[in-house]
Amino acid sequence: MVEAGPSVSWSTLARHTPDGLAIVDPDGLFLRLNDAAVVLCARPLDDLIGMPAPFELSRNPQVDPLALLEEGGAEQVCLWAPVAGVRREFAYRTRPLPDHSGLTVVTFRDVGEERHRQRRVTAVARASATLASEGSITATLDALAREVLQADALAGVQILTLDRSGEALRIMGSAGFRRRPDFFERLVQCRERGAGLRMLDAFEQREPVVVADRWASVREDPAWQPLHEYLGELDWNWFASVPLLVRGRSAGILNAFFAPGQVVGGRAVEFLEAMAEQAAVAVDYASLLQNERELARRGERQKPARDLHDSIVQQVFSIGMQAKSMAVLGGRGETVSADSVRRIADEVGLLARTVLADLRAMVHELRPSSPPQPGLEEAVRALVESCTNRTGLRFGLRIQQGLARVPPEMAEDVYRILAEAVHNVVTHAKAGRVTIRTGVRDHTLTITVADDGRGIGAGRVGGDELGGYGLTSVRERAERWGGTVCVRPREAGGTAVSAVLPLPPGDEEGVPATPVDRGNEARP
Repeated sequence: MVEAGPSVSWSTLARHTPDGLAIVDPDGLFLRLNDAAVVLCARPLDDLIGMPAPFELSRNPQVDPLALLEEGGAEQVCLWAPVAGVRREFAYRTRPLPDHSGLTVVTFRDVGEERHRQRRVTAVARASATLASEGSITATLDALAREVLQADALAGVQILTLDRSGEALRIMGSAGFRRRPDFFERLVQCRERGAGLRMLDAFEQREPVVVADRWASVREDPAWQPLHEYLGELDWNWFASVPLLVRGRSAGILNAFFAPGQVVGGRAVEFLEAMAEQAAVAVDYASLLQNERELARRGERQKPARDLHDSIVQQVFSIGMQAKSMAVLGGRGETVSADSVRRIADEVGLLARTVLADLRAMVHELRPSSPPQPGLEEAVRALVESCTNRTGLRFGLRIQQGLARVPPEMAEDVYRILAEAVHNVVTHAKAGRVTIRTGVRDHTLTITVADDGRGIGAGRVGGDELGGYGLTSVRERAERWGGTVCVRPREAGGTAVSAVLPLPPGDEEGVPATPVDRGNEARP
């Protein structure tokens, strides 16, 4: 080998090379490390010598080109967490030393930030695809919460939106948390005891709120005692809340609970804001679509319903295609150029604005006056009488005590669920008899519509009757109140549609969007 310039020993080159360089013994323990390796491993050299290395040692060296994110590539990825609060991702290559039996040389580098950015880009892309493909607002927001949780390895995520009255916030999407029916009841208790709900600051001020060491202050504050056990189930520390903004007004909030050791910086808040924008679009779209569906039903599916299919569905399909293309780009694991992201985002944004404009035009085009609001039991009996006179179907109606406890907002949705289920029987079942049962037990409302018709045949599963416009609306109405819908065949023949909805505890239906007395609130 011909050398030019000053002579430099190979040991000096190895010590000062910018990538980490280590020698690992046959048992997988660190034997020697260069300066860069010591810095990457975030431990003193004396501690590292003899410590198990995180690398999987290969006895069959590869000479493939770099393939960091492809299966079977020569460069592999591993996690390294030497001390509490430190978590790094190393991309590494291994090569056995031919003249030293059992020893392996490893070169490695930190790719944590690079892969973190890729996960965030992928999360935004998948959220766009979810917005275009999920069937209900609850499923959409649950999926968005999972994307946020996984992209930043958070402890928990909540997405809260205003209810139909516009006076209370409800959890409509979550990840990391278990479902707890009395969460809001306990949260209201905390507020009444003087606890400061920082998420309300984000909601009212329409600005992100970041609180360092939030769990430490909550844990030590007796005002939060009703939720200490619940919040203590997660391993978290910092807290951030970002508003969901719809045309300049707050429609909800996204709460992020960060794992210990995670510090919320500008990039983290920027990512949360991007995901909150996705959630806000989903909430706004669901609200407008729900209004349009109700108008279309009341107007016997006249012109707005036809326009919905002929124009808006095509535009939403285009949004879905753009979102899918983003998901494909992000899923490849390659760096996505800013120009590509910006171009697709501009196209999706333009299509979304067009869809919302068309929906608003339809809403203004058809404005029927609201029907009278009788009691729920009276309305159900009127529905049965009308269907009997119009179709000749025989009805069995079994109404147990307790319907008077159903709040007016929920009563509207319960009636619509029953009406849609009866409409499906009339339209599709070819039944002779329908049985409607309602009952309240242990703060839970159960309603069932069963028929003796042709039942759910193999050719009908997933068809219009089960997954189309009608029962999709039924599921959305139930999920709005934390309920579920089940469609099943009956053993005696026919089909049964059942909905189970938890009733709000006491007089509280959620957390008021604006506190009664903000002046007395504690601010940990």
